[in-house]
Amino acid sequence: MQTFLKAYPQAVPAQSLGQILEDRDTALVCSSNVTSERGPLGVKVMKAGKDYFVDKAPFTTLRQLEDARAAIAETGRKYMVYYSERLHVEGAVLAGYMVDQGEIGKVISVTGFGPHRLGAAGRPAWFFEREKYGGILCDIGSHQIEQYLHFAGEEDATVQFSRIGNYAHPEYPELEDFGDCSILGKNGSTNYFRVDWFTPDGLRTWGDGRTFILGTKGFIEIRKYINLASDISDGNHVFLVNGKGEQYFNATGMTGYPFFGQLILDCLNRTENAMTQAHALKAAELCLRAQEQAVRTAGI
Repeated sequence: MQTFLKAYPQAVPAQSLGQILEDRDTALVCSSNVTSERGPLGVKVMKAGKDYFVDKAPFTTLRQLEDARAAIAETGRKYMVYYSERLHVEGAVLAGYMVDQGEIGKVISVTGFGPHRLGAAGRPAWFFEREKYGGILCDIGSHQIEQYLHFAGEEDATVQFSRIGNYAHPEYPELEDFGDCSILGKNGSTNYFRVDWFTPDGLRTWGDGRTFILGTKGFIEIRKYINLASDISDGNHVFLVNGKGEQYFNATGMTGYPFFGQLILDCLNRTENAMTQAHALKAAELCLRAQEQAVRTAGI
């Protein structure tokens, strides 16, 4: 907390959750607590008359999701989710604009890769407890599913298959260090993604996240965080290929992160420009279903 207060001296630390929920000037509550506790906290926040913005994954069980839906219907409050791999990556923001402008035609398939560095020594104990973190598809898989729904313009989809495994971490028997999944959208688009905790120490960043968006008139590749073996150290590399030819964009500084300002205005004006409630919850539902039906391929 002291580090945060040093960075933001205008912040006033609360003495309890009750103080936050009872404060009339607080309209939006943000949280990144233990994953399994995020849903129940969100219900309390909404029933206190406030909107809620939570880190992914927003739930660890379908029951938590249904409880949140009931609270949303009862209170009219928002339950928004920080799907950072699209919302906080300028390359992904730019790619979204390209899709919206019809640069690659109708999106028919999205493929995503979300490798992460484990950094086990810096993780809290609950990170390795399945009941608390929800599983790899529920956790980092949520990024992949959300961006698929967004780029493909899908409002609903079905998980066709999903797999999980623990290939190399027997010291953490409840950890899943690998997962993949295939999804079919209601409108016919497809999605495949792979997530894992196998980023090697030699990589300059925490993960080589990539997204491929295939359309009827072209395709886009996003190299989110790094361009391998290149002198360019930052990410946000976007490649666009369509009837006009091949184009490369370094999106850093091009778009900013419009979601956050839009979210504030949505809370004030009761609009849905940053993200619809249905979209936020559908992404959460699909990652929970992928986790629930996953076949274990390896591990303890």
